[in-house]
Order: sequence, then structure tokens, then C-alpha cells
Amino acid sequence: MSAFTLESRTLFTYDESYYGYVPDRLPWHSAARLCNQRSGALASVSNPLEKQELTSFLKSLNISQPVWIARKVVTHLKSLAETQILEFAGRSDRKNARLLHVFPSMGSLTVCARLRFDPSCFGLSTVFSYSIQSHVNEFQLRASLNQSRPVQLALLVHGTHGPYYETFSHDGSWHSVCVSWSQNGGRWALFTDGAPVGRGDGLNDANAIGPGGLFIIGQEQRTFGGPFKRDESFSGSITQLNIWERVLNDSEIHTMEKQCSPISSGPVFKWSDEALEIESSLSLRKMTRDSRCLGDSRVSANPFLRSLLDESLLPYQNISFEVVQTPQAGWCETFDPGSGSLGSDTCDSSRGAVCQFEKDEPDAFGFPKTTFFNRLSKDPLAKPVMEEISVNASWDRDLPSVEHLTEALLRVVEAGGPDLLTSGDVLYLSQMMELVPASPATTGSTGSTRADVAEVMVSIATNYLKLASLILEPNMAAQWMGLTEDVSVGPFTVVESIDKLTETLADVISAEGRGFTLSTNNIDVHMEWRRLSQRGSRVFKPSAFGSRSSSSSLQDELLIPEAELHRLHTLGYEEVMFIHTYYSRLNEILTGAEQDPPPKTQKDVKSSISGHLATAVISATVRDPSKDKTIPVAVKYTLSSSHVVEYSQRVTPVCVFWNYSLMRGHANSWSNEGCRVTYTGSDVTSCLCNHTTNFAVLMNYLESTWSPEEEAILTKLTFIGSGASLCALVVTLMLFTVLDIPKSDRTSIHKNLFIALTCAQVALLCSGSAIHNKVACTLVAALLHLFFMAAFSWMLVEGLLLWSKVVTVNLSEDRHMKYYYLIGWGLPVLIVTITLASASGRYSADGHCWLSVQNGVIWGFAGPVIFIIMVNIMVLTRVVVITISTAKRRSIMLAMGASPMEQAYEQIRAAVKAVLVLLPILGLTWLCGVLVPFSIAMAYIFILLNSLQRPKQAVMNKQRIWSERQPAVSGQH
Repeated sequence: MSAFTLESRTLFTYDESYYGYVPDRLPWHSAARLCNQRSGALASVSNPLEKQELTSFLKSLNISQPVWIARKVVTHLKSLAETQILEFAGRSDRKNARLLHVFPSMGSLTVCARLRFDPSCFGLSTVFSYSIQSHVNEFQLRASLNQSRPVQLALLVHGTHGPYYETFSHDGSWHSVCVSWSQNGGRWALFTDGAPVGRGDGLNDANAIGPGGLFIIGQEQRTFGGPFKRDESFSGSITQLNIWERVLNDSEIHTMEKQCSPISSGPVFKWSDEALEIESSLSLRKMTRDSRCLGDSRVSANPFLRSLLDESLLPYQNISFEVVQTPQAGWCETFDPGSGSLGSDTCDSSRGAVCQFEKDEPDAFGFPKTTFFNRLSKDPLAKPVMEEISVNASWDRDLPSVEHLTEALLRVVEAGGPDLLTSGDVLYLSQMMELVPASPATTGSTGSTRADVAEVMVSIATNYLKLASLILEPNMAAQWMGLTEDVSVGPFTVVESIDKLTETLADVISAEGRGFTLSTNNIDVHMEWRRLSQRGSRVFKPSAFGSRSSSSSLQDELLIPEAELHRLHTLGYEEVMFIHTYYSRLNEILTGAEQDPPPKTQKDVKSSISGHLATAVISATVRDPSKDKTIPVAVKYTLSSSHVVEYSQRVTPVCVFWNYSLMRGHANSWSNEGCRVTYTGSDVTSCLCNHTTNFAVLMNYLESTWSPEEEAILTKLTFIGSGASLCALVVTLMLFTVLDIPKSDRTSIHKNLFIALTCAQVALLCSGSAIHNKVACTLVAALLHLFFMAAFSWMLVEGLLLWSKVVTVNLSEDRHMKYYYLIGWGLPVLIVTITLASASGRYSADGHCWLSVQNGVIWGFAGPVIFIIMVNIMVLTRVVVITISTAKRRSIMLAMGASPMEQAYEQIRAAVKAVLVLLPILGLTWLCGVLVPFSIAMAYIFILLNSLQRPKQAVMNKQRIWSERQPAVSGQH
């Protein structure tokens, strides 16, 4: 069975059809048959507006490959009429046409015309200009023409220039253009081919358009009535320019484009050659036209059509054609959304297709004519209810009828059947339930008590919640999810109707101080009445009410803190209803329907959040039934994820809620505004939000740069290198203890550095066994943080000591060691303590015992390390300079007859030796870590340099450097 992706055909609500995309790759005849089975047909494209609508539809679904559409061939020409076209052949400072009309003062106006730009003309171009004696730039439409870019149009009012907007291709084809402006707020709009391109306000609303001016086509008026400027003149063709002394709405402009004739409701200027004063060098061509659009672009591409037409009139052809869908020669028509052009392919080829459907018209009962409602009308108990509801639109006067209808709806859905529901059915049902009485408790039926009304409302809610649970079954949701009539129809369409129904139910049953609980396969609902004078927080655990408690959902809960309830009490609220819903399987529905998100507007980009829904959806509403309103409160919630994070992936949880204001026309309406993560674990996430609604947790997965095999190799190399380094460090410490080495600052610093490195390596080797114990893993992470931080701190001390001995030549060792100890051990303890205190339970990362990258804790290590490396780079640079200088003097004294080449070699050797010896001891090999994400080779180099260094050799090399430096500074060490 082929799946459909449904979307409204246009932005106009009065349109009579909409598109549906067939993702299955089918031959043309199979695609056409499938569309027919769905009571539709393959989409047709017969004018530029339909081409633009189909392009927008496919691009919204990220479809870039050509798709099947209906084929069309010529049968006969339609009736012809006559029109006048102004031909501006090339730029000129003379060619223009003046409108012979006395214009009044206009607080608003609309100007529409059909035009084509000369494709060989570039730069600024003035379509028309209106000027008065006191202001030459009163009202003007300008174009910016650039090679390989669409035509850009902008409106100019009272000398104020509006923004340029890209419109249609600069290819010499005909297009319709409409511009409107109103003094009320300076509102303006720009339309091309019947569709809005740009609109705004604040465009010089100080005055109305002045009266008695000159309206000139094709030129900018540098002064009132001329002269003109050639470089900004118009080149191309213009016809059908009409002016209205009001703002035409979107519907009227769209209708003009479809009918290709101006609306008859009072234009202040109507196009005709008698109403024009034409400059002598400007030609006026009279030609026949039909009542529809100029310039079907497919005419010039079809040799048969070209043979019917006068070639000299192309590309201005204005003859339209009746069409039929008769295939010929085994070739079928395609539409390319990338270029917006028509094409063809062999009919046996496999492609996606676009179907076109008529909007469902209500049947005799006022319900849609669909399979589902046809089946509902045959239910013997539902038919009289449908008749009653079609007569009685005020449902709150007859709640029992609504109750019977929900019972019938539930029976039909429970009976099941193939392709039972469509997106239109679900949208209609959701909107229908939102109309269930706003305040039934106050408008109950005659003779009905409040308790009777409450019982009926409970029955209606129970039936609809059971119905919604069936609709939200993943296998059924796959049948109806999509877009219809420009409204996104998905699971949250149903959720929104449940929210409104439960609020209505809460207002009704609160009068009796009663609650409501219902558990279905996919939805759990719990309502509880409470006096705020009762102390304590409010906790909702779905597992305490639901019938299906999985091990993962046992941790799911929502809490309203006691402080929030106390705040409400102090604000004067006495009694409230807590409404909680829990949707356990929405993640299955949304994951199954996931695809690349459609392009968003700039406004939506800032609000909408992307990611994978990894949890259930939980909600909270605090309702004041006495005032029929919802009270905003802060909530805490915890949700578990059943998704297993792959070893090659990194995941970042995001606390979100469903923002209904973003929902229209978009599949993704998650927002994180007012929400933040308070705790993350391997399978659970806790959040805090400052409002109430439907909450969830999204997971953003980042694929690792390396494959699992490469990560396994790196892990093994790390532990092997750490073991070898640990052995070398232990041997070095033993030598320091056994050998009679003179005590000095240098020796003490080496010992402390090696002790820190030894402890860090031991903790690193133990980290693998602590992953599965949260407390042990946090302890190991803290020890690794402490000892690696201590190692770097002692490396900083090494750099400071080296600076004092080599640069400042301070040979005294009596007064600095206590400061070195403060830096080497005190600074790491302080940094680790501050990091632990500020991490608030999020110190270690998931999956390994190290600092968390997701919440920024890693900067408690990375920040100080970067600072230390920068300081030591400065030390190394200065030491290398001094070493080269010393080597140069030695080579002069010891080898008077040496050649300059040999002296340079000696200096280079000394510099390289100093760098190689000092790089590991100063921690500068960690600079390779910066390049690790860019190459697996850098990861291997980083591990080898930092794991397999020989501490004893480093000490010996460093002693040799100092012994070479001491004669130059006249001291013995």
C-alpha cells in the first residue's frame, strides 16, 4: 500500500483542491491508477501559478527529483479577444507611455500589470513612476536585473525605498505583478503570478498619494514629467496595467491570476489604448488573446504548438488550450521541482508522483464525504444522531446526542478496515470535539441536574479518549498522518483536542469535587480536585494509574513543587483541578514518520527545535474551574528513554514542549523556551519548565568521526601506553628514592610531577571497571580530574622554574618552593572542588568516567590546561631563543675555523634538542589533542606521545640543557 504525504495546494483557503505526494517509485500508469483509487487524479500544471504552487509543495517535502504529473496535448484553440502590448525595444531616455487620467488623492491603491523583461538587459529598471508637482518619487515600481539571478522588485513611496524581493526568473517570459500600499500603517504588499512575494508596513505612512500627478510607464521621472534617465529605463513588454483606489486582498489577486482578467469591482484606471499617450518611438502591438494568461511557457517548447503560432510573436504567445490526458508514443510528462520545468520520460520508468484531490464537501448531514463517514452514516444508531447534529448546531443543548455519536465513532474505528481514516477525517473529528460545549455546567439540558451533565461529559470524554487511543496506534497513524488544507495533521492534532476536552470536563466535574482516571493502550488521563490549603507538592506518576507499566516508564513522573502551590494560594486561588495526560507511544509514531524537516521561515528557525523524540509525552495543567482558566506554574518532570545510544554516537538531551502556535503547516513544533535540563543519566533525563503544557525530551545524536573498530584500537592503545608509562614512572620514582640525588627545587618538582602522573595513570586504568556504578564512576572522574590537573600544574611549575633559571637567571632556591606546592597541589584541589560544586550531579559523562562534555563541565579541565599550555609555549619559545644564542657563542669560541654552515648546524641541533626534551616535560604534546577530531592519525600520534614518554630520559635531557646553560650565566648547579 502506498503512503501519501498530503499538503494543501496553496495558501488560499478558498482553493478547491490540494496535492498529495506518492513516495513509492511507480510507472506512470500505476501512479495514475493509484491516484484514481484515492478519488483523485495525477496533478496537472496549466499555468505559471500552478507551476509555482507545485514547486512550493514539493520543495516543502524536500523532493528534488522529477515526479509524474498528468500529460496534456492540444485539442483546439479557445475563443480569442484583443489586447494592446507596449513594446519597449531596448533602453531609451525617450520611450514612455503616459496614462491619460486625472488621479485623485489616494490613501490606498493597487497597481497590477502583466510584463516581461528583456533577458539581455541588466541593471536598474523602472516599470512605472507616479509623480506630483511637489514630489517626483511619489509612487514607483523598480526592478534590479542581474545575470543568473531572479528579477528583484521593490516599491518606492514618497521617496522612501522598500526592500528588494526576488521574484521570477529573468528569462524573458511573461508574468503578472501587483503592488499595493495603504496609508494606514504604511502597509504594502508585492505579488507575482498571483502569489505574495513580500509584504510589510511602515513604508512612509505620513501622507496619502498626492492628486493630479503624472503616471508614466517605462521611465523614472527625474523631474515632474521628465526628462528621463536611460540607464534606469524599462526594456521589455507591458500590458494590462490596471489601478484600483483600494488595497486588493490576496483572494482577489489570486482570482485575477486564475481567470487572467482584472476584477470588475471599480478600477480607477482600466487598460486601453485610448487611455494612453504613447511616445512616438514606442510601438504598440495589438494582438489577439484569450481570456486567460499570456505566455504559457510550454508553447515555445512544443514544436507542434509553435507551428500553429506566428513565430514572430514568441515569447509573447497568449493562446491557451483545452487539454486531455491521452498518452502518446510511450512518453509521459514529469515535473522537475528543482528548475520548475516540465519534462518527459518513458512511461515504464519508476518515479514518485503527485496526485491532486478535490477538497471534501460536506454531505447531506454536514459531514465530509469520505469512506469513514460513509461507513458511520450506515450505522443504525449513528444515522439519527448525525441527522440531529446537522439540524442542531448548538451541541451543548443536546449532550446525549454527542455522547451517542462518540459511541458510534468508537464502534466504527474498533471494527477497523483498510485505509479507514484520512488526514481530513482526523482533522474533522478533532475540530468537532473542540466544539463540545464551552460551559456545559451552566447550560445543561432542561430538567438535567449538574450531576447528569457531569455523567454525560464523563461518558463523552471516555469514548473520545478510547477513540483517540485507537487513532494513535502507530500502524493506524501511518495511514492518516500528513498535511491537508494547509494544516499539519499529526498526533498533536489529536493531543490538542484532548487538551481542550479534558479542560472542559475538569470544569464540569470540579463542581462535585470529583476526579477522573482513564487508562488506555496509548493514553493515560488523571484528574484530581484539590484545595490549595493542603500542604505538599503534587506528583503524577503514570505507572501508578496506567495498566501497562514497563520497566523504563516506572521512572517517568511529573512534579509541581510545593512552593509553586503555596504561591498560587497566596495569589488567592482556593481550589484547583490538576489535569495530567501521558502518551506512551507518540515517539513510535513520530519516529516512524520522520524525514528531513521542511525549510522553515526565519521566524520559525528561532523557535522550533529539531531532534529525535526519545521519550513518552507527559503533560500538566492546573485549572481554576471557578474562572474557567488555566493557571501557569513551574513543573519538574523526569522521563526515561528506551533508546539505546550506540557506542559510535554522542547524544545531547533537550527538554522541550509542543508549541501549538508553530503547528500550522509545519511537521515539527517542538520548542525549548522556558525549559532546561537539570539531570541526565544513561536512560533518564530530568527537566524544569516555567509553564504547563505537553512535555518531552528530544535527543540530538552526533555520529562519531571514527568507526567502532577504530575506537576499539584507540582504547587498547591507550591502556597499553598507560601501562608502559606507569611502569616507567614507577621505575623513575624508585631511582629518585634509591639514588643519592642532591635535593633541589628541580628534583622536588620532578618527583611531584611523576607522583601526579602515576596516580593519574592508575585512575585511568581503573576507569573501565567503574563505568556501571554511578558513584564509583563519579569518584574516578574526580580523581582523574585532580591528578591530571595536578600534572599540568606541576608542568606549569616546571615552566616557571625553567624561566627563572634560564631567562631571569635567578639561581636562589630558598624562597619559591612553598609557592610551587600551592600551584602544584593547591590549585588542582581548588579547581576540582569548584567544578564538583557547580556541576550539581552532572559531573561525569554518560558511558565513560570523565568530565561531561554535554553541559560544559569539561571546561573545568580544558580551560586551565589551555592557559598552562599557552604559558609554557611562551617559556619554550624564550628558552629556544636563548639556547640558540648560547650555541652560537659556543661554536664561535670552540670552533674558530668552522664554516658558517657548520655553525648554523650546531645552532639548529641545539634548538631541536631543546624542543624535543622540553615538549613532554612542559605538557606541550597535548597540542596534538586539538587536531584529534580532524584525523585518526593525529589520535594515534597523541596517544603515543602522551602515553609512551620516558620520564627518566626527559629528566636526563633536561639536566643536560641546564648544564650547558650554567657556564653562560656563571653559575654551578
